[in-house]
Amino acid sequence: MGTGYVGLTTGACLASLGHRVTCVDVDQAKVARLAAGRVDIMEPGLAELVARGLTMRRLGFVSGAREAVREAEAVFLCVPTPMGAGGAADLRAVEAVAAEIAEVLPAGCALVTKSTVPVGTSRRIRDLLGREDLPVVSNPEFLREGTAVADFLGPDRIVVGSDDAAAARWVAGLYRDLSAPSVVTDAASAELMKYAANCFLAMKLSYVNSVAELCERLGADIDAVTEGMGYDRRIGRSFLKPGPGWGGSCLPKDTQALLRIAESARFDFGLLTAAVEENIAQRDRVIAKIAGAAGGDLSGARIGLLGLAFKAGTDDLRNSPALSIASVLCAHGAEVTAYDPAVGGELPGMTVVDDAHRVAKGADVVVVLTEWDEFRRLDWGYLAELMVGDAVVDTRNLLDPRQILGAGLSWQGIGRPRRERRLTTT
Repeated sequence: MGTGYVGLTTGACLASLGHRVTCVDVDQAKVARLAAGRVDIMEPGLAELVARGLTMRRLGFVSGAREAVREAEAVFLCVPTPMGAGGAADLRAVEAVAAEIAEVLPAGCALVTKSTVPVGTSRRIRDLLGREDLPVVSNPEFLREGTAVADFLGPDRIVVGSDDAAAARWVAGLYRDLSAPSVVTDAASAELMKYAANCFLAMKLSYVNSVAELCERLGADIDAVTEGMGYDRRIGRSFLKPGPGWGGSCLPKDTQALLRIAESARFDFGLLTAAVEENIAQRDRVIAKIAGAAGGDLSGARIGLLGLAFKAGTDDLRNSPALSIASVLCAHGAEVTAYDPAVGGELPGMTVVDDAHRVAKGADVVVVLTEWDEFRRLDWGYLAELMVGDAVVDTRNLLDPRQILGAGLSWQGIGRPRRERRLTTT
């Protein structure tokens, strides 16, 4: 149920494991495109899996939910659970689908929540169904945009939870061809596991951004600090890169949802609250850095932005820190020109161009906001000729400062020593 990032990836990958899968979506035009093998989602390997599933007749696409489930052995709920009022997860789509198909599900069919849902949702769905012959199972996804297919087929772990132990084991068996450990547990533990994992990653990112700020104030280099940290197996190297703040479709809503869950349990989750506050502070520090590079006043400053998506490898703008920073710059009166290789069209308050070099024309400052590798290969000498100012703010520490200085520009990153442009004398 649902053919977004999670639903389409889950359907195509389960079909590749030999299962017969029918993907359901309310958007009939989207269903028609998918049935013809046209995949709109920017996700490496996904279009090929869909094409293979269609060719092998293991994968199909329909818009009628009730007809699709009449002979199903398992129904995966992969519909959106966006942030609702007060930060809690909005379960209306999950509940609407469950209510729609409750009467026609065959006895013994497992109703599986793949969407990220709060603790207690399995019990809530079971009550909504009103049928004792339908086991409800939590099977949270751990997919990253840009690597979703690889993450599904090569997972770190498979998590399945249900108060019906036999149903949990059966759902875990659907993944038996994947060489990954399975965590088979109760429903509440599985539901909490997804939030606990995502929120830990958010806290880790906020922590490294805080350390990066400390590096700048003390004259240390965050690259050296995190290299030393990363060798510690208790810490690891992942999620130790500073940046303009975390965002995307998961971390912002999952942190807020877990805070609401904690609140309902009368627990003050101060550590997570601090991570969220630090993320906002990091955005403000980046904006202050850009303003300083523009001479202290953003009003009338011409700012060129490289990157708008929340991460490289995707066209997703949901809760993008780059887009958030761009919006604040515009609100302060800056003239903003932006480029992203995966994002086109019009965006409020700024000019979006189709060539990365064009962001530098007349710019006082050029800012790297998304870690697209192609930005390393730009002709920075040409960009320097187009700019009015000489400042490059690299919020991803993506560029080689020597290359930027060699082009006659200044470079400043996050948590690293600032490099001033080379002055030539005669």
